[in-house]
Amino acid sequence: MRSGILDLMYEVKSSVRFIAMIRQTLLPFFLLSTSLYAVPVYIGTNTGGSSGSKGIYLADFDSATGKLTEPTLAAEYSNPGFLALHPTKPILYACGAPTKPFADGSNSVAAFAMGTDHALKFLGEASAGGKGSCHVAVDATGRTVAVANYGDGSLATVKLDEAGIPGEAGTVINHTGSGPNKPRQDGPHAHGVYFNKANTLLFVPDLGLDQVFIYPFDAATSKLGEPMPSLVSTPGVGPRHMTFSPDGKNAYVINELANSITTSTYDGGKFTVLGSVPTLPSDFSGKSTTAEVEVHPNGKFVYGSNRGHDSIVVYQRDAKTGELKFLQHAPCGGKTPRHFKIDPTGKWLLCGHQDSNTISVLPLDPATGLLGAPVNTVSSPSPICLLFVP
Repeated sequence: MRSGILDLMYEVKSSVRFIAMIRQTLLPFFLLSTSLYAVPVYIGTNTGGSSGSKGIYLADFDSATGKLTEPTLAAEYSNPGFLALHPTKPILYACGAPTKPFADGSNSVAAFAMGTDHALKFLGEASAGGKGSCHVAVDATGRTVAVANYGDGSLATVKLDEAGIPGEAGTVINHTGSGPNKPRQDGPHAHGVYFNKANTLLFVPDLGLDQVFIYPFDAATSKLGEPMPSLVSTPGVGPRHMTFSPDGKNAYVINELANSITTSTYDGGKFTVLGSVPTLPSDFSGKSTTAEVEVHPNGKFVYGSNRGHDSIVVYQRDAKTGELKFLQHAPCGGKTPRHFKIDPTGKWLLCGHQDSNTISVLPLDPATGLLGAPVNTVSSPSPICLLFVP
């Protein structure tokens, strides 16, 4: 009898040890597998107003299921509209309104340290060189942050010190002129800043002047040279943002006022326009303006957002010429799709809706480029920029 009890106790202990061993061996695997799908997403916003936004928000995105968590406040800051990451340091940059007003009334570029839990800590800020800052980009060396100032039409390059904190301006440029759309093109309105892959040029779409300006860029000094011949758009179209194909052969400029995307070839800083395609259905008669444009990571498709029609337009990209063929108008899941991003897997599109205070997740088929109906929508105060963290 005693022998039987001892045998049973031994079996139980052995089973417990076996289970513990299995847990110890497999649990890290399951945790690692789960974490492989979790991607942090920072959200830039317009603060104040009815949305109640207080600054930069943070959510986690699961690329396996398409689930986005409810955003939480990562850092308080005034109007941190557009966001960018340092290329090598855990630092996030935002253009917004300074914590203390600058003497010239300019907007700011702020730096935030990203913790291991992706919480943000304010590091410092500097003048953006102008008013109404709307777009930022960091150069490949991490020494410069460029800013587009919609309010007064200026653009600036701001030097970053060794710690990644913004300081004095490298160059501030004030465009002059106007366009034929008097309510929207009464003067220059720089709307985007983009460094080329070689880190030698800066591209600046100006909505008020119907041009994409091109400036030589010196990474060592953060200075811009004399402008090169610009990409001139049809008068009144209002170029807003731009993107390049992964192979670098084409540039796509989304025109806010004309609701169109212009396709160009690109070679050594020179653009040759191939043509433009509409972003809206031919039978749509309501009020709408475009916002964001992005090429799929596989280079086969191009996407643009329509604010008013509240949709994402999808085009197939010709691999040889770069020209676009219409595929789809997909409902975006909310009101006023100010910004969207394709996730790192290329299987989802996250769309921020400025006026419905929501973010929707749309499934994306990388083989066809088509978007499905939103699988997930979360509340988010006035989302106007989405940024995945690698």
